[in-house]
Amino acid sequence: MLQLLNISLSIEGRSLIQPFSLAVKPGEVVTLMGASGSGKSSVLSFIGGDLDEAFKATGDIILNGKRLNDVPSERRGIARLFQDDLLFPHMTVGENLLFAVPNLPQEKRVAAMREALLRAGLDGFENRAPHTLSGGQRSRIALMRALLAKPAAILLDEPFSKLDEELRQTVRDYTFAHIAAQNIPALLVSHDRNDAAKGGRVMVISKSGEVRNV
Repeated sequence: MLQLLNISLSIEGRSLIQPFSLAVKPGEVVTLMGASGSGKSSVLSFIGGDLDEAFKATGDIILNGKRLNDVPSERRGIARLFQDDLLFPHMTVGENLLFAVPNLPQEKRVAAMREALLRAGLDGFENRAPHTLSGGQRSRIALMRALLAKPAAILLDEPFSKLDEELRQTVRDYTFAHIAAQNIPALLVSHDRNDAAKGGRVMVISKSGEVRNV
């Protein structure tokens, strides 16, 4: 479970987000919405451990019972997906996936990579260059790479915003299904209510910085 306890955010002495608390269950996707500049993506950065020094954040981040505030970002066990897929252009699709596989014997790493491609519906794509893939294919590879690292939680920073409407729905459903299947708590930030998981909780940052359930 991912727990946020009395989280607040400010910049240059100006309050952006007033204290709020949230618990995200394994396999659940909670959506945090707000206008541009409301601080929603900065909340993800605080959770992930890479918040810009211009911001001041308070509160506790608890993941599976462990407080993460003082844990370096690379050791938090949290994956993050962005608007851009951030695949390494100098690596093949297979190499991009292998980059995320934990330190295992090589044959097991390769097997995990090929299983991920199969689950993504991209069997046989391991030697393809990322630039030869469609937007939806790149999104699926980015998600598989995040999941191969076996994160304890995942943060979704408007990962569907650059996809056209039809592809957006497909990739969104695909992403949520895999998060649920692996029982990972997920926090999604978006400006589009349609991005929220069907039946999932939605929280909105008001103009005054209050975070409310809707």
